Amino acid sequence: MEEKFAKKVVEVNGFPHIPLYSEEFTEAEMLARTGKFYSELSARRSVRHFSDRPVSKDIIEQLIITAGTAPSGAHKQPWKFCAISSEEIKRQIRIAAEEEERSNYNSRMSEQWLKDLAPLGTDTNKEFLQIAPWIIVVFKQVYELGPEKDKRTNYYVNESVGIACGMLIAAIHHAGLVTLTHTPSPMNFLSKILERPENERPFLLLPVGYAAKNALVPDLQRKSLEKISVFYE
Repeated sequence: MEEKFAKKVVEVNGFPHIPLYSEEFTEAEMLARTGKFYSELSARRSVRHFSDRPVSKDIIEQLIITAGTAPSGAHKQPWKFCAISSEEIKRQIRIAAEEEERSNYNSRMSEQWLKDLAPLGTDTNKEFLQIAPWIIVVFKQVYELGPEKDKRTNYYVNESVGIACGMLIAAIHHAGLVTLTHTPSPMNFLSKILERPENERPFLLLPVGYAAKNALVPDLQRKSLEKISVFYE
């Protein structure tokens, strides 16, 4: 077993590379695995009704490190995941988020936007930000800060962080937990509350925990394969 995973380092253009390890499956196995994975993720729903049941820090760490395996432009990994269980910080985030949401619902959002949101049952009350045992705030690093605070370019930042967030959401569902993609725009208050450096911008807020026993979700239908794909054969 040790030999199977042994790293044989070789140089390519002067940089270390190692052989790729990947499992190979039969076509029948691949169909079974992809079908099972689809069934698992098709059961995923955005949840607004959380239990206050505790979730261990160890689980949150595993979720974050899984998200950190995402590909990124030039392997810059331009993300920072801030995991919050502090009741006081969660309270501050809720107060600030609800203030922004009141402005959104009362003046910023168009009539069409509000109409599109109506089936989801959303409103300005964000009590889940305090009920959920954890909040993960994802920040994008618009540029990298060097040792001397010098600015270094990050590439495809939004794309890279977006992929990492998708992997994080999938990992949360796979663990048997629930979450909600929350973007109380503008989100600058998160940088202030969490005292993040100047090179970071809030990208996404995710409450994480168990669903409440009486949790309800909208009866929505996802688009069919025919509506979301085109095959050129």
